[in-house]
Amino acid sequence: MENLWNEYSSLIVEYGTGLIYALLILLIGLWIVNLITKSAKKLMLKGALDISLVPFLTSLINIGLKIMVVISTLGMLGIEMTSFIALLGAAGLAVGMALSGTLQNFAGGVMILIFKPFKAGDFIDAQGHMGVVKEIQIFNTILTTGDNKTIIIPNGGLSTGAMVNFSTQSTRRVDWTFGIGYGDDADKAKKVLRTLLDADKRVLQDPEPFIALSELADISVNFVVRAWVNASDYWGVYFAMNENVYKTFEKEGLNIPYPQMDVHLDK
Repeated sequence: MENLWNEYSSLIVEYGTGLIYALLILLIGLWIVNLITKSAKKLMLKGALDISLVPFLTSLINIGLKIMVVISTLGMLGIEMTSFIALLGAAGLAVGMALSGTLQNFAGGVMILIFKPFKAGDFIDAQGHMGVVKEIQIFNTILTTGDNKTIIIPNGGLSTGAMVNFSTQSTRRVDWTFGIGYGDDADKAKKVLRTLLDADKRVLQDPEPFIALSELADISVNFVVRAWVNASDYWGVYFAMNENVYKTFEKEGLNIPYPQMDVHLDK
């Protein structure tokens, strides 16, 4: 019994000391992880990072550091971690391949929230859809169209594809093409167009509106008209100019051509 006690007591001292050290390292490591997590969260909240991304990144940092602390503690106890790490990596690879589409959308959501190519309330054209951004989520972005439809776009394609944001600039250029008939007075048409632009107070004079004869088409002489307006006035000015041109050209004796065909009979 005395020999057994001596043998086991030495083992208890040997492994007990290592266990105590490992527990201390574990507790100290978890305490440091919590400090790092809190500091990182404060920095993200003070920075320009989107508020919806902060909880996820905080959890990611916390879990990653805790896994490192646990692996280091088990290594101090003499447990071989190489096989475990290899197994963990293989499992992560398998899960990543199975969720490749979801992970792509997740990564796209993170990129959108960090770099902010658009924000909630912006009017955008992306992935074949136009609408106002209602909400930016981790996996999807939700748009509301002009006719009150809800469009859900995965963030993966949205972050890597082409996108037009109509809300980043305070002004926009409105473009029209108006045609008159061959034989009509071109100078008079330009004068009428300029008068209509000047009459609309929403049209900005700096930059100055531009009017030019752009094309001698098959059935019409076309004028290109360009004017700058505040972004919020774009559609109002666009529709108003179309209506005013239609009403005014007729009064001024200017013809608006439409597709037609002349048939000549030869005896």
